[in-house]
Amino acid sequence: MLRCPERHEEAFLVMSTGEMVGRMVRSGILACPRCGREYLIVKGVANLSGAGSREAGGDPAAHPPVSRLPPPVDAETLQALLDLSGPGGYVVLLGSAARHAVGLAGLMGGIHFVGVNAPADVEELPALSLLACDAMIPLRQAIARAVVVGRDRPEPAWVAEALRVLLPGRRLVAEREDVAVPAGLTRLALGQGLFVGERR
Repeated sequence: MLRCPERHEEAFLVMSTGEMVGRMVRSGILACPRCGREYLIVKGVANLSGAGSREAGGDPAAHPPVSRLPPPVDAETLQALLDLSGPGGYVVLLGSAARHAVGLAGLMGGIHFVGVNAPADVEELPALSLLACDAMIPLRQAIARAVVVGRDRPEPAWVAEALRVLLPGRRLVAEREDVAVPAGLTRLALGQGLFVGERR
């Protein structure tokens, strides 16, 4: 499901694992066979930011500051808005939305969550993989059953990336109302600090 963030045709990445805990990769290297770039997995976070060399990764400045405030919306509300039924597939949690992983995983068993640019206090879990990338959501196109965009990622470029990885007919929820709606996304609801849209 991963893709290299360099500007070339999508291709599968190759992984060389270092430390593993169960099925979770704690350290290793991801490599792109198309451009030859390599990206480190450090402390369970695959860092696809920067120049893509062996020196990339592990930069704490790449993570948003830790907030001790609770998420403004509860997991039950998010589950209802995402309109997901049945196990399987991926849900992308962008930015601060990664804090919802534990609550959502407890309600939606069998779905794997992918936190992208999660806050530094969010840790990898069996149901949550963590990615860091300052340029894009490093996933292949149209792969996610749903996307939640955190309050800290309101920029149009991130919303467009969320739409790119979303499957047609599936929902995007943003934890703010001032979302610039890109072409291909239909607004379903707006209010109480939330935006809900569906990919056409």
